[in-house]
Amino acid sequence: MSLTAHSSLKSEEPKEKGYFKEGNNLDTLGDIYQEDTNMVIWKRELDKAIQKAANVIIDTNPSLEISRVVSPDDTYAEIRNALGLSENASIISKDVANLVDMFCTLFDLKQVGLRLAVLDRAMCPRFHVDRVPCRLLTTYLGVATEWLPHHNADRSRLGIGNQGKPDEESGIMNSDKDIKYLNQGDVALLKGEAWEGNEGSGLIHRSPTLDSNSRRLLLTIDFIDS
Repeated sequence: MSLTAHSSLKSEEPKEKGYFKEGNNLDTLGDIYQEDTNMVIWKRELDKAIQKAANVIIDTNPSLEISRVVSPDDTYAEIRNALGLSENASIISKDVANLVDMFCTLFDLKQVGLRLAVLDRAMCPRFHVDRVPCRLLTTYLGVATEWLPHHNADRSRLGIGNQGKPDEESGIMNSDKDIKYLNQGDVALLKGEAWEGNEGSGLIHRSPTLDSNSRRLLLTIDFIDS
């Protein structure tokens, strides 16, 4: 991957925040540095080999959960050792390593926190924001993350502001038509509340509801404390 590290620039006049960008190539992810943007989506089409490998891994490792602190140099070996020495493990490990390398290059990081897991239920079923600078999400197989555009959400209804009501009744959105959906294969960068200058504009998102016997293979990559 050929991304180069960016540096955040301060504009002379504050911009309205909360916009999202999407595109069909890797370079789209660099737009995360735009001050008015709190989410970017690389609309990636997974090739058949990766889709097949994800299917096999879910079938053979239904309780898979890998959590590691990794660098671009050791990610492939760490994931390959955890998944086993099969060809399918190699295919997924190589893609994960590429995404770690991209994330580290984009944000000038030496290490990141990585989680690769098979999920059979919604891990975070309520709309929320993350207290992190930025998080990468991609779903290799299964239904993917749901999110709300900043300008269509009432942020006062987050957390205890929902008064115990489900998202569909709390007033956080006007209608369920406001909900947006990532697709299988999409690579998304979500600005959190800890991104400097993004306080109060962290991307609002939640895990999708899974049908009985449905599973998804999810990768997350995070900043770690230095």
